[in-house]
Amino acid sequence: MAPVAPRSGDAIFANVERVNAELFTLTYGAIVRQLLTDLEEVDEVNKQLDQMGYNIGIRLIDEFLAKSNVSRCVDFKETAEVIAKVGLKMFLGITATVTNWDVEGTTCSLILEDNPLVDFVELPDTCQGLYYCNILSGVVRGALEMVSMKTEVTWLRDMLRGDDAFELQLKLLKQVPEEYPYKDDE
Repeated sequence: MAPVAPRSGDAIFANVERVNAELFTLTYGAIVRQLLTDLEEVDEVNKQLDQMGYNIGIRLIDEFLAKSNVSRCVDFKETAEVIAKVGLKMFLGITATVTNWDVEGTTCSLILEDNPLVDFVELPDTCQGLYYCNILSGVVRGALEMVSMKTEVTWLRDMLRGDDAFELQLKLLKQVPEEYPYKDDE
């Protein structure tokens, strides 16, 4: 039997069960609003959104690997392209452009072409330090950690804060060697 070819983000997105986009956007907005009410400090809300995203990411990677048929990426550059073209398309219906690579190939930017989380959103003056979509940085960080890549994921530009695009920076801190729970020779 021939090996199964990796599926494109569009093909996966077409076959994935979806929730109404407006419901998704409004539910996320309600979560952020509740966090702002409960935690009161914008920095704490940013941390909580990142942690929530991390917890989602460590679980979401299993579904991604099962449904996408993506083989092991050879380097961080290929991994970033898979996130931008397949992962984001599969779960959010959007794609991103990978750009701004450093010389070592360990840092890049994902520029989102669209962001469904920010429909209907305007940040009040009291929330200017809020990274409203910080859950996405946590999701990417958590998913990459589960495939042995320790990363730092931060927002460089955010249209809700007056920038011209949504730009997420991915920085590979270290490639963690895989550890097996048992030894074959025992």
